[in-house]
Amino acid sequence: MTSPLLDVAGVAISPDHYIGGRRVASAASFALQSPIDQRLLGHVGEASAGEVDAAIRAAQAAFPAWAGLSAAERQPMLNRFADEIGKRADDFCVVESNDAGVLLSRMRHGVVPRAMLNIRWFAEHALTLQDRTITTEQATHHVRHDPAGVVAIITPWNAPLMLATWKIGPALAAGNTVILKAPEWAPLTSSLLADCADAAGLPPGVFNLLQGTGANTGAALVSDPRLARISFTGSVPTAKWIAQAAGANLVPCSLELGGKSPFIVLEDADLDNAAATGALMYRNAGQVCLAGTRFLVHEKIVDRYVDALRGYVGQLKVGDPRDEATEVGPIVHPRQVERVMGFINRAVVGGAQLLWGGKPHPFGAQYVEPTMLANLNQTDEIVQNEVFGPVLTLQTFADDDEAITLANGTDFGLGGVCYGETAHATEVAGQVRTGFIWVNSFGIRDLAAPFGGIKRSGIGREGGDWSFEFFCDVKDVVVPAKPFRASFSHR
Repeated sequence: MTSPLLDVAGVAISPDHYIGGRRVASAASFALQSPIDQRLLGHVGEASAGEVDAAIRAAQAAFPAWAGLSAAERQPMLNRFADEIGKRADDFCVVESNDAGVLLSRMRHGVVPRAMLNIRWFAEHALTLQDRTITTEQATHHVRHDPAGVVAIITPWNAPLMLATWKIGPALAAGNTVILKAPEWAPLTSSLLADCADAAGLPPGVFNLLQGTGANTGAALVSDPRLARISFTGSVPTAKWIAQAAGANLVPCSLELGGKSPFIVLEDADLDNAAATGALMYRNAGQVCLAGTRFLVHEKIVDRYVDALRGYVGQLKVGDPRDEATEVGPIVHPRQVERVMGFINRAVVGGAQLLWGGKPHPFGAQYVEPTMLANLNQTDEIVQNEVFGPVLTLQTFADDDEAITLANGTDFGLGGVCYGETAHATEVAGQVRTGFIWVNSFGIRDLAAPFGGIKRSGIGREGGDWSFEFFCDVKDVVVPAKPFRASFSHR
């Protein structure tokens, strides 16, 4: 028996899991509140160990037939999946904005088109994996990318639709079957994805959805030895726990974790351009792992740069994310608000200087003012740890060596930004220890390029061939160049 549908801004959403091509209700559930105004959106099922087992069994049963298809045979079905996302674009925009507080403008103009592309691009790119050979004098090596099996995908609350499709696309295109564990603070667009998979005609069990908390549903899922892969995006503490559970079963993990990325402004930077880009770090209330949150500015230009940045920040509209003009929306959950304000308050007590912000925003209970803190030491908590809110820090440097030392002076290494004369900025960027870094730009992404971090920012790379290297078992079929005959020598 299924549960009554939720009504979120006129969009009907199932609160149940999607297992083996049908909706499955749970005995237990948990409440969802909108970060915009704390109104109750409804109750969503929490998967028990039994429902986790059912999802794994459904994915296992579907795997042989799905894996047995060629990439060309899977492609039309995956393209229909993308089509169904496009048909419900408005629903995805409205629901994720209400559920996660994501900017409606970002959903409409960025996230939904990217979600469709994530499915289509990897379905197309999978075709290139079929004919790879390495020829030597001794043999021809036919390199195969075989589907690994049942894949668990666990996504965070800050970008539920985009990050789910970013992982689902290559996993399904490679021939795996998928169990998506939705983020507990923002699960509703994951449920819409299940509707789209069903409408596209994906065979039952190829795509499955579980909803629930990490402590219960997530724990039962990642500790199961029947999984072939686990792909996780989220926090470092959760990643350590997942890796430990998966390690007991030798299940490979891809871990894309947090960041404390530098935003470097060199003495020869275009200050106005760097300031305009700097203000973008507050978008989505700073709940973006890619954001450059540690501003490192040359001491000779810091006053002029701060004035320019202040001007752009002052133009940002804080408000309801459903208003397309809004640029800074709410923080996703009251616990996250408490965490963000805790970082700010402890920094101020410790001697940090508030250049602007630092208080709850009057628009609503889960809003925090765009904040900039200065007068900091490299060892300060707020410099070293990810805040994941609209909070930036400012430090100065005297030369390139000091800038690089400061940039590399945390345990994180996800991304970064470097503004300056192009050759100069490129040279400095090359010495920053990070998975990627933008020169005189921000947010440029290409699905063919690698994405991921170093140090505490993660293990592995996603995108292009790197996604398939993870989601596939790579096999070498060796055919000798001339007849082979075994020989034995006896002493």
